Amino acid sequence: MKKLLTALLIAGCTFSAAGQTANDPKLEWATKVVALQQADLDGLVGQLVGTAAQDIVAGWAPRFDTTVTKARQAKATEEFNAELAKFASDANKIITSKVGQANSEALVPAYMERFSLDELKQLAAFFESPVIKKYKAATPELVDVFVKKLVASTQPDILARAKQFDVAASKIVGSAPAAPAAKPQPQKK
Repeated sequence: MKKLLTALLIAGCTFSAAGQTANDPKLEWATKVVALQQADLDGLVGQLVGTAAQDIVAGWAPRFDTTVTKARQAKATEEFNAELAKFASDANKIITSKVGQANSEALVPAYMERFSLDELKQLAAFFESPVIKKYKAATPELVDVFVKKLVASTQPDILARAKQFDVAASKIVGSAPAAPAAKPQPQKK
């Protein structure tokens, strides 16, 4: 599927990028560089969908909390989450459908404007190199190692600061501080 998407991306970009001709070698190489980064662009789509979903939740959370009775909260939460999942799926389809157009109308021309033909060839060689492929494959694990260490080393300070916030917020709002949040359990591998 990714190979098909990449082929379609190359075909779409080749004939529409900034009014360039299909025989322009710079267009060909800029298109190739963009195609070689498609996995990264796919990750960006996920981030955009996540941001859109977070915006919806942020807008609805206050209304949800004030209008849904305690007796109905579990059912309403389930229904809300199902609708949110539908939204995320639809948003993913909408954004994904526009990736090729954004590539050909914005990203390919931007590469062509900022890089020479020789530089585009070097970028393509860079993205095709075995070490970069290995790096990209290892990145999720490396990020996981980093995040676990960062969370472990900052958790006590963050929890202490959260308690300070609760005390200050309770003075502002005029209520007793909320019960301390449960400590997250370490993840097991």
